[in-house]
Amino acid sequence: MHVTVLGAGTMGRGIAHVAAFAGHEVSLRDVEDGLVSDGIAGIADALDEGVERDVFTREAADAALNRIAGTTDLERAAAGADVLVEAVPEDLELKRRVLGDAEAFLTDDALIASNTSSIPVTAIASALDAPERFCGLHFFNPVHRMALVEVVVGERTGEQTRERAVSFVEGIGKEAVVVRDAPGFASSRLGVALGAEAIRMVESGVAAPAEIDRAMTLGYNHPVGPLELTDIVGLDVRLDILETLRTELGERFRPPQLLRRKVRAGKLGRKAGEGFYRWEGGEIVDAADAESDSSGSIER
Repeated sequence: MHVTVLGAGTMGRGIAHVAAFAGHEVSLRDVEDGLVSDGIAGIADALDEGVERDVFTREAADAALNRIAGTTDLERAAAGADVLVEAVPEDLELKRRVLGDAEAFLTDDALIASNTSSIPVTAIASALDAPERFCGLHFFNPVHRMALVEVVVGERTGEQTRERAVSFVEGIGKEAVVVRDAPGFASSRLGVALGAEAIRMVESGVAAPAEIDRAMTLGYNHPVGPLELTDIVGLDVRLDILETLRTELGERFRPPQLLRRKVRAGKLGRKAGEGFYRWEGGEIVDAADAESDSSGSIER
């Protein structure tokens, strides 16, 4: 099977990684050569880490990397794809434009999907000539470690498309959960609600981020606390999801001001080296600097 991934950022490279490791030939496409090469380098780093941790062999890692071809040419990437997954930034018009352009180069039986975490799948599908072949495939970060993929069924998604999407997800070693196309689907809606409330608790001085995270990992058996997870996902991504849900569902999803300030300051989480924590080499090294909110309380 040939899998095409549009977008070589964090999620796109992760999807390309797991598809190639499962034995599929992969085309990873982005708009600039540097973005493509950075994406492939990120995949190589993740594979090296797996070898170092004895998760798999060097031979398996090298074979997976050799199955990935990078390109900036959309036609070259899309032609011959059995599955195409869009993983560009969370912007409805951008997704519609990229997928509409790619569809012209696809065969009539290609499965088309978006990795959107919050934008309505039905709205994206309206840009396609064949919306019945389209669904959401919402992967989770880091893709190579997270088992879940939400298969999001839009208003015009065909039954065969749903079945093919579930089969593809299971074939790359993930577990599929099928959800209806509702704002935030299941995971994003619940996840950002918990994360936003945790940020408000920091903002109002209830507790420091590490204490809130420990409360959830020890008290509720969450593998990662809501603020550490926000850093991993990206504060800008969380802000975008909250803005989308606010539009769709109302003011209960209004983003906290502390989140807005951190995003404006470029404190986007792990990928930027700082969010609610400081990060080096993908690991937490310290709490972020204390920060006052508008009422004078302190983020410790």
